[in-house]
Amino acid sequence: MPISTQRLEQYAELIVKVGVNVQQEQEVFVTCSVDQAKLGRLIAAQAYEAGATNVHIDWTDDVTTRLKYEKAADHIFTEYPEYDRLKRNAFVDKGAAFIAVISSSPDLLKGISPTRIGNYQKASGEALQYYRRAIQSDHNSWTVVAAASEAWAQKVFPDVSAEEAVDKLWDAIFESVRLNTPDPVQAWKQHNENLHAKVRILNEKRYAKLHYRAPGTDLTIELPKQHLWVGAASENKDDVPFMANMPTEEVFTVPYRNGVNGYVSSTKPLSYGGNIIDGFRITFENGRIVKTEAKQGGDILEQLVNTDEGSHYLGEVALVPHHSPISESNILFYNTLFDENASNHLAIGSGYSFNIEGGKKMSPEELAAAGVNSSITHVDFMIGSAEMDIDGILEDGTAEPIFRQGNWAF
Repeated sequence: MPISTQRLEQYAELIVKVGVNVQQEQEVFVTCSVDQAKLGRLIAAQAYEAGATNVHIDWTDDVTTRLKYEKAADHIFTEYPEYDRLKRNAFVDKGAAFIAVISSSPDLLKGISPTRIGNYQKASGEALQYYRRAIQSDHNSWTVVAAASEAWAQKVFPDVSAEEAVDKLWDAIFESVRLNTPDPVQAWKQHNENLHAKVRILNEKRYAKLHYRAPGTDLTIELPKQHLWVGAASENKDDVPFMANMPTEEVFTVPYRNGVNGYVSSTKPLSYGGNIIDGFRITFENGRIVKTEAKQGGDILEQLVNTDEGSHYLGEVALVPHHSPISESNILFYNTLFDENASNHLAIGSGYSFNIEGGKKMSPEELAAAGVNSSITHVDFMIGSAEMDIDGILEDGTAEPIFRQGNWAF
């Protein structure tokens, strides 16, 4: 059965009120596929109801995206449209709230030249640095949410009909964002408080390092002295709270750029650039990635790591218990928004400035001096399992359990 308008209206309201918390006279920038036009229009309606002065929707289309990668000239993938860069930057300057509705198939660009994919990821990353800095410093409110497309649903639920797969994926999305509770807004407030309780404990500890141990993983990550753990709600430049990811189950901080040593193995497939990377292992020396191995998508992983100098380093370390709601759903989403919230994860590329004390007001040079990595990319990959132990190591070398058998030890 097609998803009801009432349910989509409830979802749109949650996105607008909890996701970006639209304010009076604020502009809103939405990215949405034409396949999800109904939801996109409902988001616009809810945003206007909340007081938005203008809602702009950037429509995308997976069919023409695929055609472009198949048939466009090579040089197109080394460029990024100037008009698009200027448009996003203008909305940043206007204090707009940004909503990204993701729904593409994880296999959208399967079989496409990794060089084309890598070139365009690099071109877009370089062109959108101003926009990316605004997002990564919480200058603007932003959120990433999902919608169930047929292609994505059939990847997640391959053993049922397309119609049933879409229904099941919508159900899973609604469950993950707490839309099935009597009062979703209140449920998010409680969830926010629960995650902030973990954040307070970790920030009081001031761990100097984290040590990860699991099958295929023995990794030590140093943390900057001024690091901050954060989770759930953030605040933009005007101190307006928003929820950057819906769903979210993580608390996270920034690693010290040159302080990562050892090796780590993935525990879930990574959907990146319209392809799947799976069964991979990454080795680090003094922060830098020195070796990658993968059972699937190794060439795509290599392109990712070689995006720029900063993509050879980590920018995020995130903790998610194995007994999180998304993990316990036993659904593999092939989508980082969901799979990262079912597993401890790390991110290749840039770090968030708000993970450093005073970082939101620091220059790029000051952030680098504090140990925060800079890159034109930021890609999360999943490493957690029920077999993972994590120790926090204090300045005096004392080790304390943070995770045991994949879950919080406190």
